[in-house]
Amino acid sequence: MIERKKIKKAAKKILKAHYSFLVIACMISGFIATEFSSSFDQLSVRNDTSVEVQGSLPSQISTSQVLEDVLQDNIEKGKEDANIILNEEISENDSQILGRTRGVFATVINSLTSGSIFVSIVAAINSMVGSENLAILIMIGLGLLLFFLVWFYIQNTFAVILRRIFLESRIYEKVSFERFMFLSRVKRWNRASFTMFVCYIYQTLWSLTIVGGFIKHYAYFLVPYIIAENPDIKANQAISLSRKMMKGHKWECFKIDITFIGWTILSSFTFGLSAIFFSNPYKMATFSEYYVGLRQEAKNKNIENINLLNDTYLFEIASEQTLKLAYPETSNANIEEPSLPGVRGFFAKWFGILFKKEKDYEEKMHQVQLYEAIEDVVQGRQYPRRLFPIKEENRSALLSSLNPLRDYTIWSLILMFFIFSGIGWIWEVSLHLITDGVFVNRGALHGPWLPIYGSGGILILVLLKRFRNKPMLNFFLILLVCGILEYTTSYVMEMNTGLKWWDYSGYFLNLNGRICAEGLSVFGIGGMAFVYILAPVFDNLIEKIKPIIAKILCIVLLIVFSFDAVYSHFYPNTGEGITDYQ
Repeated sequence: MIERKKIKKAAKKILKAHYSFLVIACMISGFIATEFSSSFDQLSVRNDTSVEVQGSLPSQISTSQVLEDVLQDNIEKGKEDANIILNEEISENDSQILGRTRGVFATVINSLTSGSIFVSIVAAINSMVGSENLAILIMIGLGLLLFFLVWFYIQNTFAVILRRIFLESRIYEKVSFERFMFLSRVKRWNRASFTMFVCYIYQTLWSLTIVGGFIKHYAYFLVPYIIAENPDIKANQAISLSRKMMKGHKWECFKIDITFIGWTILSSFTFGLSAIFFSNPYKMATFSEYYVGLRQEAKNKNIENINLLNDTYLFEIASEQTLKLAYPETSNANIEEPSLPGVRGFFAKWFGILFKKEKDYEEKMHQVQLYEAIEDVVQGRQYPRRLFPIKEENRSALLSSLNPLRDYTIWSLILMFFIFSGIGWIWEVSLHLITDGVFVNRGALHGPWLPIYGSGGILILVLLKRFRNKPMLNFFLILLVCGILEYTTSYVMEMNTGLKWWDYSGYFLNLNGRICAEGLSVFGIGGMAFVYILAPVFDNLIEKIKPIIAKILCIVLLIVFSFDAVYSHFYPNTGEGITDYQ
């Protein structure tokens, strides 16, 4: 018999320790899966998709009408209706920020809101198969397949991921966002999805009986918990194990379930807010404790196949000796961070800038960084993934060999500034050449470089040095730094010359035409590639250049660049495709 008050008290303790993280986890589940989605339904507002034409009278045309046209084999009518919706949406959009006329994001949004995506899909398939009727059938089939795959691999499986998050939160102080991908790391996503699918089929069939659906709901209640502990388990084994563990506990589980009915009622009065911010994670934490109690009871009874629940360190913290054996690189690591004197130490610590090669310092710093990456694990604050019964894929092997946490010399940073300024220039020129078929020397300068790319790369490398060990946070900070740099550069250049070298007006989510979400997304992805892959690779190559040659090369490039900058200040590079967008 499980003590209800005891497990609820333990659940509140877990929720208090990981409140923000667990709330976010349940919110994600509510958005992309079926669990807790009702909490968000109470916050949703219905949108009227009809548009107005010819004054204030509604045209009664919506995306559903476009889809109906397509399904009735009236492609031309569907195209006309989609164009009417699109023209009205663009004409009624008074917000410069929510541009709808240019860019990839705008095209995607327009195709979705107008329904033209249905016409485009059918037209594309029709061009391949030569039959509109067959094209429509294929589109319907592809649509159903897509919905099934999303449900099968995401909605159906996220229950397992969510329970893994809560189980790790029970005894560990920290749980990283990377744990949302733990099934992928152990390469068991397909098996976990299939097991949950089989369980869903069984429950669906039992629901066709009078009381079978209710009983089997609780009989199979532990399946996602079992998969969360051992994603390698077979479908029938997981279902059978759940039935055996729940034998004699189904009514008990039901009683625990109904104790949350008060929270459900409160949720309806608070528009779902009380559920989102408390009762959803509280309920999940409670049943996670319940699973732990039933697991221990099953272990004591030694029921059949209970040995399949073998993730020991999901329920107890490993001993110091066990962790040292699993992470031997920490035993001889010098965990005291090295330092350099004076100004050298300040720039090295906060910006990762070295005035010259400091081999001894760099070697010690690399050891510290390796330790810091697993410090929470070896201190027992985070789940030790190397002790998971299934070996996890080490996706950071490449990054570790490149050592993206390294420091860079001034000469290396200068050369990388020119390298990425040149890459940016090639990118812009090539893009213009492909889209317009004309070679244009892009940028305000006359040389083959766009300094905004080089400056952005160096800034995110030095200003965000302390955040490189947190890739997700670093990504958003890269977006922030690049956004500020691009907006400021655009503003200063326009104020000084009265000319615009880029204009994002009409792009979706743009700010005064100076920055836009689409451009920042490219900068964010490129910035991550630069910080974690390209910069270390180029630094390795630069280190092979003799120091004296590297210094001479830097000085020559800086002199030429300075002359170009001064000359371009008085005679900027302007003209068609540069400052003329007509």
